[in-house]
Amino acid sequence: MPSAERTVAALVRLVDATPGGERRAPQEEMTVAVAAAIDSKRHLLAEAGTGTGKSWAYLVPAILSGRRTVVATATKALQDQLAGKDLPFLTEHLGHPFDYAVLKGRSNYVCRQRLEEISGAGQLALDGLAGRASPKELEQLSKWAATSATGDRAELATEPSHTAWAAVSVSAQECPGAKRCPMGETCFAENARRSAAAADVIVVNLHLLGLDIATDGAVLPDHDLVVVDEAHQLEDIVSDTCGFELSAGRFTNLARSVKAIVDDPATIDDVEMSATMLSAVLSHHVGRRLRTLDAEIADALALCRARLDRVSAALRGVPDDKGDDTATRKSRATQLTTALATDLAAAASVPDTSVLWVEGPDHNPRLRVAPVDVAGVLRDGLWNRTTAVLTSATLPHGLAPSLGLDSEHDEIDVGSPFDYQGNGLLYCATHVPDPRQPGFDPAVHDELTALITAAGGRTLALFTSYRAMDLAVEAVRARVDTPILSQRDMPKPALVAAFSEDESASLFATLGFWQGIDVPGRTLSLVTIDRLPFPRPDEPLLQARRERARADAFRIIDLPRTAMMLAQGAGRLIRSVDDRGVVAVFDPRLATAKRYRWDLINELPPFPRTKDRAEAEAFLRDAVS
Repeated sequence: MPSAERTVAALVRLVDATPGGERRAPQEEMTVAVAAAIDSKRHLLAEAGTGTGKSWAYLVPAILSGRRTVVATATKALQDQLAGKDLPFLTEHLGHPFDYAVLKGRSNYVCRQRLEEISGAGQLALDGLAGRASPKELEQLSKWAATSATGDRAELATEPSHTAWAAVSVSAQECPGAKRCPMGETCFAENARRSAAAADVIVVNLHLLGLDIATDGAVLPDHDLVVVDEAHQLEDIVSDTCGFELSAGRFTNLARSVKAIVDDPATIDDVEMSATMLSAVLSHHVGRRLRTLDAEIADALALCRARLDRVSAALRGVPDDKGDDTATRKSRATQLTTALATDLAAAASVPDTSVLWVEGPDHNPRLRVAPVDVAGVLRDGLWNRTTAVLTSATLPHGLAPSLGLDSEHDEIDVGSPFDYQGNGLLYCATHVPDPRQPGFDPAVHDELTALITAAGGRTLALFTSYRAMDLAVEAVRARVDTPILSQRDMPKPALVAAFSEDESASLFATLGFWQGIDVPGRTLSLVTIDRLPFPRPDEPLLQARRERARADAFRIIDLPRTAMMLAQGAGRLIRSVDDRGVVAVFDPRLATAKRYRWDLINELPPFPRTKDRAEAEAFLRDAVS
């Protein structure tokens, strides 16, 4: 039987095994396309709207094909869903035996060697970071590690402090490797890698996949198929993993590591002073793209490199045969020094194909370097190596060329099983002033007040800036009778939980909440968007890409990103077959900008549209009655 038919038959069996399950035409269309891509070894871009069930649509044909598969996700929530729900269910009901594993970056696992090093009071004094952490918290982490099967930070009942976790974990840059570590045979991270190497399905995050691509396949086990979920984020994440950053924190971390092995206060002071010096010279350039390296920054980088040469010499003078943890500590410090020296040299001579800029708050600036174009990297590190399936609820136009995908691929859009025509409404407030006019904010506050009142709360209000969010929170809280939660009130998980549990609440949030928020049911009946989410004109990486695109910059760079973000925001509304509600956009350009309005509207779910607020209010009152 052809693999496409086998896959659909397997999906039907899975649906029958699911309480209340029903067949979904978009899911079956997608799974047939994925099976065909695997058989033909052609890459596939699959846009699959909310409710498609795309996880099963790619997992089932991948597993049945017998090919080792890497599934890369953009969010921890999706990673947890795959590992905690979808894959266990398929293990039980698919009728095809397979193994799966979750693999994370090394710093996500507790390091047994670090625990051994800090277990004695005398050793605490040797490690500045461990010395600053709470002894009680370190003891709790040590007890947990003694009983944990995985050492994965995600298993902890409470989130550890940054200082404590940094004291008991290591990054990939500083780990000496299993063969050179006394605890290599029982290392949690190495155990996770071994499990992944033996698994048929390996679940990772996009950042880890990006590192594997950037390092010519040095991070992940050999595999035959890659599935990229939330693929609209792939370009930015690969650009990030192919670049690097220099910050005071890297020097501070190095100073702590060196202090644990080298008894040379002058050398330690040099490293710590480098951290202070780098922050000082970068703070004047925060938010700026550096087309040429400023002389002051260039001098600071050169001085830092010279100081690292002295650190390397001091580390070489440390004997390896003391019979304790000296060799491992020395190896970690040496690797940190080498990695930092390599990036300092690279920052001093950035090619035209990369962008150099400074970001972060003034007190903690970071010098960033990233490639403008990742098409070549992806072509060599992904497309030419294995078959890939890229999927998302929203895939921006022009994604394939920007990712270096040539004609050897297929593209499909399977839509969504949800009844957008009957259950939703798109309202554009065309009477509101242009966002660049002074009357825009007060008009938005009036709109929010009226719509939230009609919905009885139940609102996710999305903003393109903290300034706009803060103004709206202050204005609307005083004018409605239902609770207003602000993104500033509590951490994201707690905030989403509080919003989900209170139907009368409204949540006001910025760009971090436009994606990955899943609140089905009456709790979320209204999504509002203050203005069209155009990228910032001064964002350095996009600025460089615009320069390369020249006259086509708006069409190639800005418009696809805006359409994708707008669709992601609007996609928060309908999350189940029974959901009903309104998406309200307060930016009149969605209806009036002849040049691009249909490019944006056509990317949104196919809601009926209105410019009449009274119609939107009536729809909301009916939806929540």
